Amino acid sequence: MRLLVRAMTVADCDAVAAVRIGGWRWAYAGMMPQAYLDAMSVEEDAARQRDRLTDTEGAENTDSTNRTVVNLVAQRDGAVVGWGCFGPRRDQDVPDTAGELYALYVRPEHASTGVGRALTDALVERATTDGFDRLVLWVLEENARARRFYEKAGFLPDGAREPFDVGGVSVPEVRYARSLTRAG
Repeated sequence: MRLLVRAMTVADCDAVAAVRIGGWRWAYAGMMPQAYLDAMSVEEDAARQRDRLTDTEGAENTDSTNRTVVNLVAQRDGAVVGWGCFGPRRDQDVPDTAGELYALYVRPEHASTGVGRALTDALVERATTDGFDRLVLWVLEENARARRFYEKAGFLPDGAREPFDVGGVSVPEVRYARSLTRAG
């Protein structure tokens, strides 16, 4: 049961969409309207993923600031069991030298098996290599499990909080940050 973390390709879009939608339904049950979670479509999400990656085959494409967005997948026994991505920070109150962890999801049956940690470690390593000195992320304030996970990975709340509306319900998010340093 070897775990491989690698760059995402267009061929992974269906599997990544299944990971993402399954992750939302599992992680946010009871925190977001169930009707919203039930209405999420793996097919539509896969199409969006393909559209994002079509311009450049593989894990990297550029955003409007011409910085790279990196998508990685975790694969176990030939199946994609996790996905994460990061790129330039979106918040204007965060320095340009910071990156942002946009997403990190694992198939629910692979939670607490090291998949999330391996993906996080690979994303942090890549963000450091790409020259970011800090990585921020947003997490639902009510999501205690995810907050514990990120804190164990070295992220801490930085005091920022913002509303996030899902299906007409406010589910506030808090921002976490971690400093990045190059070894040696």
